Amino acid sequence: MNIDSRRKIKEMIVCQRTVSIWLTGLSGSGKSTLAYELDTALAAQGYLTVILDGDDIRQGLNKNLSFSETDRMENIRRIAEVSKLFVNNGVITINAFICPSEKMRALAKEIIGADDFLLIYLNAPLEVCEKRDTKGNYKKARKGEIKEFTGVTAVYEEPKTPNLVLDTAHKDIDECIVELVEFIVPRITGKIQ
Repeated sequence: MNIDSRRKIKEMIVCQRTVSIWLTGLSGSGKSTLAYELDTALAAQGYLTVILDGDDIRQGLNKNLSFSETDRMENIRRIAEVSKLFVNNGVITINAFICPSEKMRALAKEIIGADDFLLIYLNAPLEVCEKRDTKGNYKKARKGEIKEFTGVTAVYEEPKTPNLVLDTAHKDIDECIVELVEFIVPRITGKIQ
């Protein structure tokens, strides 16, 4: 039995079409918060999900990687491969990563597969993200204490063709979750209108 056949059987068991939901945006745009809220909302409706969060992955699987361009690409490659494994095993994967370049997002989409990859751009300007900075990373980056920090000393390229844009600067978490769930559920139930 091939991977596609096994995946179809698993999707039938869990009654969902599996996808990789890829949340991208600057640090402080709300990726982790929305990932956990989306996980809770989908679980409440009976969907099987897993979260892959940038902070967690950097502390474990990818702790040997720096923030150089080459290592950032490798970080995203590894994450995409893990995400694909979950998707192929019937689990909706919620990914929360800055993923700052079009090249990185294209790599993730290629690995996961275009039909299974949903790019969600959390649009919040740098000044809003800096105000939300609970870890103090923006201040450290501006002082030169953190090298290659996205938005300060490293570029963030806005996605050209996201599947959904959430205005996390002007909408609160509840509004964003409602919009996100309304976008995701038809895609995992196969009821897109």
